[in-house]
Amino acid sequence: MTGSSTQKERALLAYLAAGARLGDRAALDRLCRLLHPIMLAHATRLLQDREGARDAAQSALADVIRALPSLRDPGAVLPFALRITARRVARVIGHRQRDRRLTRDWAREADTDVPPTGPEAADARAVRAALAQLSPDHRATIALFYLHDMTVAEAAAALDVPPGTVKTRLMHARAKLRDILGGPEDDRPT
Repeated sequence: MTGSSTQKERALLAYLAAGARLGDRAALDRLCRLLHPIMLAHATRLLQDREGARDAAQSALADVIRALPSLRDPGAVLPFALRITARRVARVIGHRQRDRRLTRDWAREADTDVPPTGPEAADARAVRAALAQLSPDHRATIALFYLHDMTVAEAAAALDVPPGTVKTRLMHARAKLRDILGGPEDDRPT
């Protein structure tokens, strides 16, 4: 959900969430089909393991369906779903940490489609390589804020952290990306 259609997509999600809460099975089915890929991408960014992320996203989707009646604002269904995903991922991580001491063997983040040649491909590879150097928390925060066009408050809800933490993560992630990509110091987003 990026670009100019973001508001329309959010309105659609809110509409479908409202319908699903009223028992409309078609609305619930469509809502799940729209939310699942976003939840999977979020889980993959946080967990850095495609298989584990699939399991976490699937379980989180079931949790969202069960918790949908408690959602007060259907317009907040995306941050609601991503917060549930983050909590599900946190459980997975907790289990892994108990099962093994080292977590460095996590798989690399799933590749995304990039044009195979040309200057855009080189730029995209450089950005992906720079993003891969960020911590999972910073990478997830950047993705929610820029790719999903969430506000700080929405990203905070999705990550289940205070808004100040989101602001701090964005500040540090931007600085690190600027250092890695060689951007000028005064080239800060407003």
